[in-house]
Amino acid sequence: MKIINNIIALSLLLITSSVVANAQTTTSPYSKLGYGIINDNATGIQRSMGGVGYAMQNGRQINVMNPASYSQVDSLTFLFDMGIDITNSWSKEGTKKGYNLGGGLDYITAEFRLAKNLGGAFGVVPFSSVGYSFGGDIENGIDSRTGTGGLSELFVGAGWQPFKGFSIGANFSYLFGTITNTTSVISTSSSQFSRNLEVRDWNMRVGLQYGFNLSRKSRIVLGATYSPKKSMHGTALGRKADINQDVVFDSHHNMVVVYDTIANMSMKGNYELPNTFGAGISYNYDNRFSVEADFTYQQWSKAKYTPINYFEVPNTKWNDRWKIAAGVSYTPNPRGSYLKRMTYRMGAFYNNDYMTVFDNNVKDYGVGVGFSFPALNKTLVNLGVEWKHRYTTPNTLIKEDYLNVTLSVNFNEMWFWKNKIR
Repeated sequence: MKIINNIIALSLLLITSSVVANAQTTTSPYSKLGYGIINDNATGIQRSMGGVGYAMQNGRQINVMNPASYSQVDSLTFLFDMGIDITNSWSKEGTKKGYNLGGGLDYITAEFRLAKNLGGAFGVVPFSSVGYSFGGDIENGIDSRTGTGGLSELFVGAGWQPFKGFSIGANFSYLFGTITNTTSVISTSSSQFSRNLEVRDWNMRVGLQYGFNLSRKSRIVLGATYSPKKSMHGTALGRKADINQDVVFDSHHNMVVVYDTIANMSMKGNYELPNTFGAGISYNYDNRFSVEADFTYQQWSKAKYTPINYFEVPNTKWNDRWKIAAGVSYTPNPRGSYLKRMTYRMGAFYNNDYMTVFDNNVKDYGVGVGFSFPALNKTLVNLGVEWKHRYTTPNTLIKEDYLNVTLSVNFNEMWFWKNKIR
């Protein structure tokens, strides 16, 4: 029965991983720019700590941010982590206000021991997300702009500890997804423009961790990661239609817009991902208290992104992205009462994003809190709440506030336990 349950769990992982990209929901006009809002592979637990993870080392938690951490997985267990989120967002531009509600399946990951000092992991995590809908008045009419989609990574990775204290690891991933941007102009001459970026590519991340003991109960871990700059593979398609003329009805009497292609190019050589660097340091005391600080740097200013007419916001460019984050985690007593066995977390971050709008930098910051509730067989149910604020500087354009609730379950199954023969 245990083997059957494990097979079912793996089957569910493969089935649900195919829908994670479609389940991602972002509600921000700023996601119109570039590839949308960039994610950093943080799980629900890590988001409660500000999104840290480069120096996180825990054999009972999956840390996709640094694959070197896989080497620390417990030798008897199979870890499975799945997260969903719900996001409320409020936006304000001058006297105009907006409200949106979104959410869905966020990520699925699994981790297990391959051999002594060697761990492996696989799963699907979000890379970026796009979602917006807004419009305005123009001369003799109105225009509206919508965007959906995003990019996801289906990854497999391994982490190895060649000698005590030092670990190295790598994630290799299949980057996939479609980003659709649509602009409709309704006036005396009504037109609709559509842009599709369809990505089918590979990506990778390598990581290092080095840990050493300050005392019998105190430990320091240093971590670093790197993802190389690369040209994207896929197709960029731009289309245009006259709504008054290029409309037909299908066999079910549904209206279908017939587009003319205005751009159809390979993304290779025209769209790139930047060099990405991450570094962090953590301190752990007695496996009950930990604190970590991280720094992320992405060279977006040196990454190519070819514009297509009708779709790019005027006077926009890419800047280098950098982010600082810090978080703490505390478990009062792992062997005490239920409340003392719970884990309490909090953290904060500040992000200077890669987008600029009319020479204004897009920035955001936020704080988070979280709780882990112990369940059967060392399984943890994790609840996290984040508040984020996004804005532009030096001039204020659209201000956004987010309240994000993440629920994740970290299953801890003893797959490799050998029962005694009686």
